This record gives sequence, structure tokens and C-alpha cells, in this order.
Amino acid sequence: MVRVAFKMKLHPNCRDEYKRRHDAIWPELTALLRSNGISDYSIFLDEESDTLFAVQKTEEGASSQDLSANPIVQRWWAYMADIMQTNPDKSPVSIPLTEVFHLE
Repeated sequence: MVRVAFKMKLHPNCRDEYKRRHDAIWPELTALLRSNGISDYSIFLDEESDTLFAVQKTEEGASSQDLSANPIVQRWWAYMADIMQTNPDKSPVSIPLTEVFHLE
């Protein structure tokens, strides 16, 4: 397993809505992530900057970013586009993070 981290950015005043939508995440989306080798997926919020920090475990070579052509993922992106920074295809602007320390 490989751990992958990235950051995303919420629009101002969208924290509660982001949490509400993730509290009701679609079962078909979680099943898709799991079936594609993604597990132990957490998203943290820096409330000072409205920056989201995501960490996920993936099978070697897998990534949630690789699912962009899937209709479930595209629907989720469209659903979330009004509350966060997105690319023209509605995917979240996602910036990879480099690991500098890990304690197992």
C-alpha cells in the first residue's frame, strides 16, 4: 500500500455544506473507491485557510484521481463544484503533497 496526500480548497463559508455532503457520501462512490484499491481515506480541514488536506492509502499505482472518466465520479464532481475550487471539467483543483515525515 502507498499513502497519497493532496490538498484542495473550499470556497468561503462552505465548510458546513462540505461536511454535510460528505456525511451523506453516496454508497456507490465509496464502493467505487474501494473496488479500485483506495482505502483509509481521510480529509482534514484547515479552518484558517479553508484548505482541505486529503490522505488515502492506495494499491501500488492506484489513485482516486485515475477515476475521472467514471460517471459516478463525474456526478460527484458536479455536485461539489459549487462549494470548492474546480478545474474546467469540474474536478477539484487537487495539488499533490510530498511526504516529509511518517511515524508508523
